[in-house]
Amino acid sequence: MKPESELIFGLHAVEAALKYQAQDVEQIWLDSQRRDARIKTIASLAKKSNVRINKVSRDYLQEHFGDQRHQGVVASTVAGKAGNDIDLQQILQQQQQPFLLVLDGVQDPHNLGACLRSADAAGVHAVIVPRDRAAGLTATVRKVASGAAESVPLIQVTNLARTLRELKDAGVWLVGLAGESDQDLYATDLKGPLAVVMGAEGEGMRRLTKEHCDFLVRIPMAGIVSSLNVSVATGICLFEVVRQRAGANS
Repeated sequence: MKPESELIFGLHAVEAALKYQAQDVEQIWLDSQRRDARIKTIASLAKKSNVRINKVSRDYLQEHFGDQRHQGVVASTVAGKAGNDIDLQQILQQQQQPFLLVLDGVQDPHNLGACLRSADAAGVHAVIVPRDRAAGLTATVRKVASGAAESVPLIQVTNLARTLRELKDAGVWLVGLAGESDQDLYATDLKGPLAVVMGAEGEGMRRLTKEHCDFLVRIPMAGIVSSLNVSVATGICLFEVVRQRAGANS
C-alpha cells in the first residue's frame, strides 16, 4: 500500500467504492474463507475494474486490520479522492432545484458518516463542510456511511461564509436549524433550491454562519430533551424537505 493511500473497511463501503469510484481503488483484500454472495459481488466488481484482489486468511486480516470491523473485506484507495471530484458550481448548473446539506463544523466522524447516509437516502446533491476544524473523509466516516461517502459528493471549502454567499447569489435559499428560533420546521416552505444548514455538536452554528441564513427554524420538541444529536436532526430536516417536494410534485 502506498503511503498516500487510504483504507476502506466493510462490505457496504468497499462495494460502493468499487461501484462509484473504482478508478481510485488500488487493491482489495478478501477473506479467503468467505464465499457468500456479497463477497462474490465485490470480487466481480473488482475484476471488471482491474482492481487487484488479494485473497488472504482471517489471521492475516486480524493481524493487519484487526482493530477495524472489516467484515472480511478491506480496500485501499487514493487518499481523500472518493466523493470529492464534483465541483459545487457544476452541481448548481446541472440542478434546477439544488438540494444541499451544509455542516458547520461537525467533528465526530460517526456523526458525519450518519449525516452522509441520510443525505444519500434523501437525494441530497452534495454535502458541504469546512476544511478546517471539522471531520473529513476517514475510514470511520466511510464505514458509518455504509457507501454514502462514495455516492454523495463531500465538498470541503476553505471559507464557509464565502460559499454560503455564493449559494445565495445562485438563488439557493439557506435554512438553518437553531433551537432558539420561533419558526417551526414543519410550517416552513422548504421547496425550491435549498441548502439545509446544520451546526456542530453542542455549539450549533457559528454566528457568521447563522447570519448568512435566510431563515432559521427549529424542530418542535414535546419531551424534556432540549436538543437532538446532529445526525438525527439532520435526518429529520432532510426528509421534511423530501416530504414537501413530493407533495408539490403530486
